[in-house]
Amino acid sequence: MTRISFEKLAQDGKARLGVIKTPRGDIRTPAFMPVGTAATVKAMLPQSVRETGADILLGNTYHLMLRPTAERIDRLGGLHKFMNWDRPILTDSGGFQVMSLSGLRKLTERGVTFKSHIDGSKHEITPERSMEIQKLLGSDIVMCFDECPALPADRDRIASSMRMSMRWAERSREAFGDRPGHALFGIQQGGLEQDFREESAEALKDIGFDGYAVGGLAVGEGQDAMFDVLDFAPDMLPEDKPRYLMGVGKPDDIVGAVARGIDMMDCVLPSRSGRTGQVFTRHGVLNIKNARHMDDPRPLDENCGCPACRNYSRAYLHHVFRSQEIISSMLLTWHNLHYFQDLMSGMRDAIAQGSFAAWQADFHAARAGGDLEPL
Repeated sequence: MTRISFEKLAQDGKARLGVIKTPRGDIRTPAFMPVGTAATVKAMLPQSVRETGADILLGNTYHLMLRPTAERIDRLGGLHKFMNWDRPILTDSGGFQVMSLSGLRKLTERGVTFKSHIDGSKHEITPERSMEIQKLLGSDIVMCFDECPALPADRDRIASSMRMSMRWAERSREAFGDRPGHALFGIQQGGLEQDFREESAEALKDIGFDGYAVGGLAVGEGQDAMFDVLDFAPDMLPEDKPRYLMGVGKPDDIVGAVARGIDMMDCVLPSRSGRTGQVFTRHGVLNIKNARHMDDPRPLDENCGCPACRNYSRAYLHHVFRSQEIISSMLLTWHNLHYFQDLMSGMRDAIAQGSFAAWQADFHAARAGGDLEPL
């Protein structure tokens, strides 16, 4: 079977245009991965997600191992067949969700034991078990098991966590083995500390991975601090491998990350925001529940080609949201995912043309101008 590979096609400043080639299809980078936590992108059909321009989805190891279980998904033909998505899937390792269960978990060198948030049953994830779960799921890109401490944290805590994550990375690499057609990504840790990030990157490169993630950001440190780390962290990782920033983020986070050399991102924000009435447009974020949309016949964004903008007014979308109709979550999620993929497409085109700085300036100027003029 073909191995997963990465080709850099162009570079403009630090922003990179590329393609990750997989047996299930190409992933154009910079890439945004919609999050399908429980084997579904909420309020969306798989073909609808594909129509927005998504090349790859993210699945959640922690949630899927608890329900319906990785073993059941394997018996039913794997995650792609189970959720009717025939394109690439990346699965996280479960580490981030376990971190968020701080009151329900116990951390040791071996791994993490925790109680299920669903029924209180006891489970354990080790690097070896994480690799086993992700193999049962059949994901194309597998993440090594790591610990992700919340920020802020003191240097001693960051150092001990990072070094244990590097030992877990080595165990993940060994347990993953040789799986043509599937890739294993290592995760750089080290908080906001440049020396720890360097130590982590060197350890990961010594082990050897198919791609590298910048982990441990977007966990409470704020955008300025995150960008400060991204000014140096991606440069520490191999030039010829994809670089993935985990759990990011808002549109301006994404643009800033791409400008600093990041190739892949994921976040629940576009789908979660759609369900709560937050809408992303070229002019910024609008709240569809606000009364000012009640009589507005215009689309959410006059330049957007998604079904919500082609076929429905702000007045209608305001009405169905306030009425708690299911179509509201469907249309607003579709719009937000379409916007995020348009954002990625625009950046890819700008990098290819060597005009990324001008594109970035236009992006920020449009958002600074605010929403459309009142009627």
